[in-house]
Amino acid sequence: MHKYETVEQYVSAQPQPLCDVGHTLLELIAAGLPGADATLWHGHPTWKLGREPVCLLKAYTRHLTLGFWRGAAFDDPGGRLRPSGVQPMASVKLRAVEDVDPERLADWLRQARELARQDAAPRTLGR
Repeated sequence: MHKYETVEQYVSAQPQPLCDVGHTLLELIAAGLPGADATLWHGHPTWKLGREPVCLLKAYTRHLTLGFWRGAAFDDPGGRLRPSGVQPMASVKLRAVEDVDPERLADWLRQARELARQDAAPRTLGR
């Protein structure tokens, strides 16, 4: 059994200023991924659209990592998302509320929704 039962418990248990960063992210993700299922998956918050995971939040000692399953495919002109060892994931480290750019995050969430929609679209066989 995991240490936390809810996403809110996970975020609230983080030390300052990470707790504030987490609560800021919860609000922005809820606004940017309406209808997404927020749950603890493998011990950390994960948001899914349908059956597929879209993004995750993972706490470390001095930062939170916000990761996107398809983040390596995002248009990210500022280059803040860093590819992970697991393609096509990409993530960003956040240490303070000031590190959270609401406009950039909204754009990443928009792109995540679009990619999830494409994945969920029925595929037709060509002739």
